[in-house]
Amino acid sequence: MSRVRVARRVAAAAAYGGSGIGLLSGAAIGLVVAEARFTRRRVGRSEELPPRADGLYGAAFAHRDGPSLRLAFLGDSTAAGQGVHRARLTPAALVASGLAAVAERPVRLRNAALPGACSDDLDRQVTLLLQHPDGVPDVSVVIIGANDVTERVPLAHSVRHLADAVTRLCSAGSEVVVGTCPDLGTVEPMGQPLRWLARRLSRQLAAAQTIAVVERGGRTVSLGDLLGPEFAANPQELFGPDRYHPSAEGYATAAMAVLPTVCGALGLWPRERPDAARREGLLPVAHAAARAASEGGTEVTATRGPWALIRRRRRRRLPAEDPAPAAPPPATVTDPPPTDHP
Repeated sequence: MSRVRVARRVAAAAAYGGSGIGLLSGAAIGLVVAEARFTRRRVGRSEELPPRADGLYGAAFAHRDGPSLRLAFLGDSTAAGQGVHRARLTPAALVASGLAAVAERPVRLRNAALPGACSDDLDRQVTLLLQHPDGVPDVSVVIIGANDVTERVPLAHSVRHLADAVTRLCSAGSEVVVGTCPDLGTVEPMGQPLRWLARRLSRQLAAAQTIAVVERGGRTVSLGDLLGPEFAANPQELFGPDRYHPSAEGYATAAMAVLPTVCGALGLWPRERPDAARREGLLPVAHAAARAASEGGTEVTATRGPWALIRRRRRRRLPAEDPAPAAPPPATVTDPPPTDHP
């Protein structure tokens, strides 16, 4: 079955209450479960909570007219920044600092992401953000899906929860950018056949997420390369100490892929004509979703009818010998740590 047809079936199952597609049975399931247990023993575990990055970024622009932009992050450990020890190195802080520099306005960041969360936790996270005294975020970034794959959540169930979260955020007046499920097939200690299955499920989920998000008014950026070819080629540089979560350099790579789409959602990014040489242009939504799932750093945005615009967001590589220039200055945090986050 083609990736396009699988993505359509999963998205349709999410919309109409089905359970999605089953891939394995019998002895194959037993083999995969045994391999998964072996991988869990080899992958290190981090018990530390990610640093809290909530607060005000771009305070140097406070003298400008107009209110601060409100940025929210939702999702799992990747959205939370699991594995780094400084708030300014989390992806949310990197995007907040970049957004402040592009907009030349302060940005107030709220991060409701929870390490270990699956897509069914998004309802709780959205409620926290929409009930916050700061008001509805101007733009919300969601990164979710990896735990749904590892916990064997039916793909359609995952997509349904994400679709509901996007609908709530868009209805409240927030622009939504979703970083789709990364390619888990490149986690370093993982062997076959689990590596093949993880890659296949990751890409199927990412494509179905894209269809659901775009149809509900959001935008997506594929994060296949978050744990993709660059990470496979440079695991010591781009994976963190637990050999599962990204390092600071890895998070910076992901943040640089998401930032242009966040700025574009707010009308802050220059409009460019699609570049055919970079395989940009209009495609049916399902075809755009399938291509994006296999090409990290690809943005998919709704246009008219069943069409979507696909763009390749080039990412800035960090110097291997000195990643410091890519890191933003420390955030000016003006709020006490919230009490509504575990």
